Amino acid sequence: MASVNTEQDFSGWLPIRAWLQNGEWRLDWCWFGEQRLTRPFFRDDVDHALRLPFNQAFRRETDLQALLDWQAVSPGLPPTALIFHASRCGSTLMAQMLATLDDNIVLSEPPPLDNLLRAHRLDPKETPQQPAWLAALVSAYGQRRQGNEQRLFIKLDAWDVFEAPMLLALYPEVPRVFLYRDPLEIVVSQLRQPGMHRVPGLLGSSALDLPVQEALRMTPAEYTSRTVGAILRQGLALCQQHGAVAVNYQELPNACWGRLASLLDVHDAHLPRLRETAGFDAKQPSQSFTADSQSKREAADKGLRETVECWAGKAYRALEQWRMAREQNESSSRS
Repeated sequence: MASVNTEQDFSGWLPIRAWLQNGEWRLDWCWFGEQRLTRPFFRDDVDHALRLPFNQAFRRETDLQALLDWQAVSPGLPPTALIFHASRCGSTLMAQMLATLDDNIVLSEPPPLDNLLRAHRLDPKETPQQPAWLAALVSAYGQRRQGNEQRLFIKLDAWDVFEAPMLLALYPEVPRVFLYRDPLEIVVSQLRQPGMHRVPGLLGSSALDLPVQEALRMTPAEYTSRTVGAILRQGLALCQQHGAVAVNYQELPNACWGRLASLLDVHDAHLPRLRETAGFDAKQPSQSFTADSQSKREAADKGLRETVECWAGKAYRALEQWRMAREQNESSSRS
C-alpha cells in the first residue's frame, strides 16, 4: 500500500452523511474501527458507533475530493452483489443473513450512497463527477477493517432501483437481484408504518416525484399503491434489461442457500448460521420471525384491493411470469 498522509488516512472511518452545502457536496465521517456492520440498517450501526466517547469528541468533515484521494490510496473491495427491492419484501432478512458471516461486509441502505445516487436530481448540470464519487464511496465502505473480509454486499433503498443503471455502469459484471412481494402485502405494511417514499415530499427529489397538487389529491392508499407499482415496473425493467434475478418474498429464506447460493457465494458450511438468523425477525433480531402474509391480506378491504390492483397488479404479475419463465429455463438447462 502506498504511504498515507495522516490527513488523508481514513482507516477505520466510514462516511455516515452526505449533503449539499453552498453548491458543494460534503461528507461527515464516523470512527468505526473494527466494528462490523451487523444491525438491520446502516443507520442503526451509525447510532451505535456515535455512542463511543471518541465519536462524541472527534468528527471529520471533508469534501468529496478527500473521498477520491482515499480511494486512490486504499481501494476497497468491489461489490459482490447489489440487492434492489420493492420494500417490505425480505431484503433486510437477506442482508441480516449475509451479515452473520464474518468475512462479509453488508451495507444496508446507507444514506450517503442514496444521496449521491440521487445527486443529479438536485442539479443535473453540477454532477459530471457523480460516477467517480459513487465508486469512491463504495470503495470507502469496502475497506477491510478487520482484515479477513472477502465480500461486499450492498442493499439499496427501494427507490434507488430507478438509479440502478448508474451503478450497473460502474459494476457491469456484478450480480444484482430484485426482491419483490405481492403488492397488497407491501401496501398494507406501508400504510401501517410508512417509509420515507410513502409520504409525499418527505423523501426529496426522486424518480417517484409527482406535482404537489396531484400527490395531495390522492388518498394514502392510492399514493402508496402508485409508488409500489412504479417500483415493481422498474424492477421488471431491471430484470429484463439488466439481468437482475427476480426473487419473490415467498422464496425466502431458502433461496439464499438454494438458487441464489452461487450468486451470494454461500456454501454448505454457512447454512447453520444462515438458518439460525432466518428464524428471527430481520428488523427486530431479538424477536422470533412470524409469517404475516396472510394477516396482511386479511386486513385489506375490497376498496384497498381494487386500488392496489389498479396501480400495481399488472407489474406484479409480469414479474411473476418473468421469474417463473427464467426458473423453468434454468431447470431445463440443468436436466
